[in-house]
Amino acid sequence: MTNFIPIFPLSLVVYPGEPLNLHVFEPRYKQLISECIQEGKMFGIPSVVDERVSEMGTLVRVVELSQLYEDGKMDIRTEGVSVFKMLEIVKEIPEKLYSGAIVNYPENDMQGDPLLMKMLIQGMHTIHSKVGVEKTFAKPETDMISYDIAHNVGLSPEEEYRVLELLQERQRQEFLKRHIVRVIPIMEEMEALRRKIRMNGHFRNLEGFKFN
Repeated sequence: MTNFIPIFPLSLVVYPGEPLNLHVFEPRYKQLISECIQEGKMFGIPSVVDERVSEMGTLVRVVELSQLYEDGKMDIRTEGVSVFKMLEIVKEIPEKLYSGAIVNYPENDMQGDPLLMKMLIQGMHTIHSKVGVEKTFAKPETDMISYDIAHNVGLSPEEEYRVLELLQERQRQEFLKRHIVRVIPIMEEMEALRRKIRMNGHFRNLEGFKFN
């Protein structure tokens, strides 16, 4: 299916099913969001990576208008719906301040490997433990998919966008697995280095070397 949607390019990656809170202050996007709320329509967030609007993005729906300020600024709660691919950007729309795009919605296979998913969740918890982070999630771990992990394992913006480009759950799981397998040993080495540095200047209880 191909259709036209208003777009709100942002320097972040939004995934399907992901909640996103936004403070809207630019006139063009105040107009866009106001229309979406009034008309019950959705908008697209194409990812801006390396100061360039990328072709992939996520269709988003407004869940709640949390706060409307006197100057028209607003706080909104949104949720990602589905991945889209931009076929053409329409920079100027008559009587509109915002831009739009002609998009299609590529097939997105959501069937993953449950055992691999458990490993990813365990790896995510290991990373959080090593950096001293405690996070709670809105859904139980048994319902988690790769998109729930991707923002929580220290991916770069480019890597997060790569996850968005992958349209099979197994591919996304394998991508995240490779990242986790690579980063955890690095974190362990850094922790060992921190412990070594902290020991400098401390009194040490060490047994001397014994010559035979």
